[in-house]
Amino acid sequence: MFEFTPTPRVKRSPFYEATVRDGVKSFYPYNNMFLPTGYGNPEKEYWRLINGVSMWDVGVQRQVELSGKDASILAQILSPRDLTKLSIGQSKYIAMCDHRGVIINDPILSMLDEKKYWFSIADSKVLFWARAIAAERNLNVDIIEPDVSPLAIQGPKSVNVISSLFGDWVKELKYFYFKETSLNGIPLLLVKSGWSKQGGFELYLMDGSKGDELWEIVKEAGKPWDIGPGYPNTTERIESGLLSWGGDTDDDTNPYEVRLGKYVDLNVPDNVIGIEALRKINKEGPKRHQLGIILDSDEQFKSHALWYDVLSNEKKVGDMTCGIWSNRLEKNIGLCLVSVKINPGDEVYLSKENKIYKGKMTELPFI
Repeated sequence: MFEFTPTPRVKRSPFYEATVRDGVKSFYPYNNMFLPTGYGNPEKEYWRLINGVSMWDVGVQRQVELSGKDASILAQILSPRDLTKLSIGQSKYIAMCDHRGVIINDPILSMLDEKKYWFSIADSKVLFWARAIAAERNLNVDIIEPDVSPLAIQGPKSVNVISSLFGDWVKELKYFYFKETSLNGIPLLLVKSGWSKQGGFELYLMDGSKGDELWEIVKEAGKPWDIGPGYPNTTERIESGLLSWGGDTDDDTNPYEVRLGKYVDLNVPDNVIGIEALRKINKEGPKRHQLGIILDSDEQFKSHALWYDVLSNEKKVGDMTCGIWSNRLEKNIGLCLVSVKINPGDEVYLSKENKIYKGKMTELPFI
């Protein structure tokens, strides 16, 4: 049994007690909270996501709320993506950058009304960043972290569970669209989204006191489809080529290096943070790009293998930022950030701590 020293610096999500009851074995610190990362049977948890339905405590996925007269102005300043056509009830994936054009977060931006927006953030301090920019630009906007905690329901059978709870209208919901609703009086935002490519939804709980109740309602509704607890699955996300900000990026990574160039609109106003740098990078071309690697090795990476040197002709040409044994490909695979001189099909070597692995570069996603 694990034990944590109580501290106000690291918080528990509204679903924490439920995950403990359901047998969570490990956590990872994320946004000053505990993110569940396993329930003791990684292979079963993986196949549940691929073939069935899994429920995840992703309360660590904090919201930064912008509200007030200038909320839309600040949202655009923080987003190198054209928001002029964003509508109420719609979300967009944002490659948020600093003035260098370096990615500092990759949130989902949601428009709740004309004067209220949420950035659903990865693991960095967007709240502080947004407040600093708002003060610098003298904007009339309130910036808070609201009482909002997402619960993800992911997998091909997730739609069965969600429709049994809310009705068949959820089947018509488009990806990255949402609707404000409730369940047994529990206030929610129901979003068609999630950090997997297996399909799914997220329930944004808007009353932290109801976390345990919501978990049990979803768990009970999912029994006919053998629902079980899970987590943002490392193996599935690497197979699917999903970016992990802060894991697959470093302090110099720009959107064009990690396949996010399509989320940059170069015609946004000049006051958008990072847009001048991004225009220059787009014109000159990035120096690195993200590719996959398939390793020639009988050894199975059982855990998240991080930041191996990628070598070509005995020279370092980049890094493998993450790697894992793929249950579907039955090979070790990884995501790499390498020189643009390295192309799919090239044979390379990985090196770390006196270990050498041979591999071949490939396009993404793997599956």
